[in-house]
Amino acid sequence: MHVTTTPSEKSTVLLEVELPAADLARAVVDATQRLSQRTRIPGFRPGKAPRSMVEREFGPGAVLDEAVEQLVERSYRTAMAEQTELFAIGSPKIDVVQAEEGQPFRYTATIPVRPEVRLGDYRAFPFVPEIDTVDDPKVDRVVDELRDQQATLVPVDERGAKDDDWAVIGFVGTRDGEPFEGGTVERMPIVIGQERLIPGFEEHLVGLRAGDSTEFDITFPLDYKEASLQGATAHFTVTIRELREKVLPVADDAFAASLGEFADLATLRSEVGTRLERNATDRARHGFADRIIDYAVKNATVEIPDLLVDEEIEVMHDDLRGALVRQGITEEAYLKATDKTPEQLHADFRPGAEERAKTLLVLGKIAEAEGMEVTDADVEAEASRARQRYANDPKLSAYFDTDRARAAIRSSLRRSRVVEKLIDEWLAAHPEHPAIPHVEDADAAAVVVEEAGSAPA
Repeated sequence: MHVTTTPSEKSTVLLEVELPAADLARAVVDATQRLSQRTRIPGFRPGKAPRSMVEREFGPGAVLDEAVEQLVERSYRTAMAEQTELFAIGSPKIDVVQAEEGQPFRYTATIPVRPEVRLGDYRAFPFVPEIDTVDDPKVDRVVDELRDQQATLVPVDERGAKDDDWAVIGFVGTRDGEPFEGGTVERMPIVIGQERLIPGFEEHLVGLRAGDSTEFDITFPLDYKEASLQGATAHFTVTIRELREKVLPVADDAFAASLGEFADLATLRSEVGTRLERNATDRARHGFADRIIDYAVKNATVEIPDLLVDEEIEVMHDDLRGALVRQGITEEAYLKATDKTPEQLHADFRPGAEERAKTLLVLGKIAEAEGMEVTDADVEAEASRARQRYANDPKLSAYFDTDRARAAIRSSLRRSRVVEKLIDEWLAAHPEHPAIPHVEDADAAAVVVEEAGSAPA
C-alpha cells in the first residue's frame, strides 16, 4: 500500500491511497462470499454461490461495490495507524479514483484534522482586575431589599390609588358594544404603574379608591400578543375591588434582630458589607478571567474546521431547546413566533459558534504550552460528583461513565485551571494589587453538560 499526505484547506489533510490490483481481487472474492451468505440462492449452500449468481440476485456491480467498501474501510484504518502525526477529529470524505479490476485500486480521503493553533501573546495583557467599590449607598440598597422582603400589605382607605399600590381589579372589555374573548376578568391582582396590562391602562386607575369604578377607551398596541386585537380600540369598565400599599419595616436594631442572625443594625450592615466585598472580588476574578481569554483568543491565529463550527452550532441549538422546554414552549412555536426556519436559526448561531470553537482550541493550546495536566483521579472525582448531582437523570448520570464524558471533563478542567494559573501568576507578579480569591475548579461536569447541550445518546 502506498500512501501520500498533503495538507489541504480548512484544517484538512488529503490522504491518497494506492493498493495493488491483487488486493482488489481478493476483496472481490471475499465480497462474493459475504453477499452469498446474506440470502438463499437456489442450488448453492450459503457462501458458495459464484459471482454471476450473486450479481443476478443483488444486481450488476453489487460485488465490486461491496469489495470497494470493505477494502477502503480496512486500508484507511491501516493507513491512519501509520500516520501517527495526524489527529483526525471526524470521519473522512472518501472519493474513489480508480476501482477497475486488474488495475491498482486508488482513492483519496479528505480528513478533518485538529487545526494548528498559532498562539500570540497571552500573558502581557494591558489590563488589571477591576474590583467594584463597596460603599454605604450599596449597603443601603441591600438593607432596603431585605426590608422589602419583610414588608406587609396594608389596606388603603383614606386616599386614592397611586403607583406601586397593590390592587385587585375586575373589568369588562367590549368592542362595538360586544364583549370579546379574554376581555372580562372578575378578579386580577396588579401593581399599579408596572404596565403589566395594555400600555396606558393603569393610568386610568390612579386616584380611584377601593370600590370605585371608571370607564375609558384604549387602543391595543400593534404588536399585541393576540393578533385579532392588534391596533384595535376597546372600551373598558374597571372596578378596584381591593387596594393595598406596601409598608416596609423601619431599618433599626429590632428589624436586624428579626432576621434571626444579627444583634443590631450595625452588625447587619457590617455583614452585608462583607458579603458585598466577597461578591465584588469574585466578580473581579471572573471578569479578569474573561478578559484574559478574550485577549488570548484575539491574538491567536487558527483556521477553524467547518466540522467544529457545526458541532458548536448543534450545541447552541440544543441549549435553546432545553431553555424552551423549561419555559414550556415548543421549538415549532418558537420558530413560528420568530419567523425563522431551522436553517436560518443555524445561520444566526454561526458567528457565535465560530467564536466558541476558536476559544476552546486556543485555551487547549495554552494548556498544552503551559504543561497543564489533569490526573485521572481529578477526572474520576469530578465524574463521581456529576453522577451524584444528576442522579435523578439516569441517562445523563450514566453518561459520566463513558470515555467521551471523561475526555470532556479532562479538557474542561485543563482549560479552567490554565486560566486560573495565569491569574495567580499575574497576582504574584503584582503584589501591590488587592487579593482576589481563587475560583475553585468550576463545575467541570456542568460545563460538559452545557457543552453537550443535552443528555448524550
